[in-house]
Amino acid sequence: MSSPHRMPVVFFGHGSPTNALENNVSTKTWAKIARNIVKTAGRPKAILCISAHWCTRGTAVTAMQKPRTIHDFGRGLPGPLFDLQYPAPGAPELAKRVQDLLSPLPVTLDHNWGLDHGTWAVLLKAFPQADIPVIQLSMDARKPIEWHYQLGQRLRQLRDEGVLIIGSGNVVHNLGRMDWSPAAKPYDWAIRFNDLVRDCITDNTPERLFDLDLLGKDASLSVPDLDHFWPLFYVLGARDGTDKLTLDPDFIQYKSLSMMSFVLQHPKA
Repeated sequence: MSSPHRMPVVFFGHGSPTNALENNVSTKTWAKIARNIVKTAGRPKAILCISAHWCTRGTAVTAMQKPRTIHDFGRGLPGPLFDLQYPAPGAPELAKRVQDLLSPLPVTLDHNWGLDHGTWAVLLKAFPQADIPVIQLSMDARKPIEWHYQLGQRLRQLRDEGVLIIGSGNVVHNLGRMDWSPAAKPYDWAIRFNDLVRDCITDNTPERLFDLDLLGKDASLSVPDLDHFWPLFYVLGARDGTDKLTLDPDFIQYKSLSMMSFVLQHPKA
């Protein structure tokens, strides 16, 4: 049964690709999020994902019938990770709909990319049957945060068409400062910035995050590169003022990697 209600929007803090092989707090919560969406809003007709791992010059959307599973990570990761597949169908008509919604912005219909691990490693846990059509929207790496937020606003209408909009990234993502010890305590700066972002999400004040230069050292350490931060703003842009926020999980792993995820859902769903 397809969605009879407005779809929510979801941000997944996707963390390490190895989550796809694990059954942990985050992956269990991702599965719970998906179950709750189907229960309250219905099964999505399709999924549009904005992943941290597809940054481009200009904007593109995948438009193939059968997107490939991209193993876009280093060979130092466990071998079984490279065997995982997520054979979800594509949705060429939805890709054209996205193109129309974002017009007059030029949007390329892409037939080469597929589903990178920012998308499939999460969906493998959330919708393991891989039977819901999935497309990805790239992020123009030349544009500021507010521009990405505005694109999210223009995509909001898809929620009423049964499309589940997902952003997949990380609020705090500093790989150079990570400590792989499970018992490692988060950096103070990571905690403070994660708290700030949580407050902005809770208060619906995304504009406080548009200029990271104004937010000092905590921001520069937490977001040394913008690729994992941008997906957050597509989700916040697609937010409706009446949406109810559910934020879970919310913790910092390996000292400098936020696993914060959240759902924004119409209260009547």
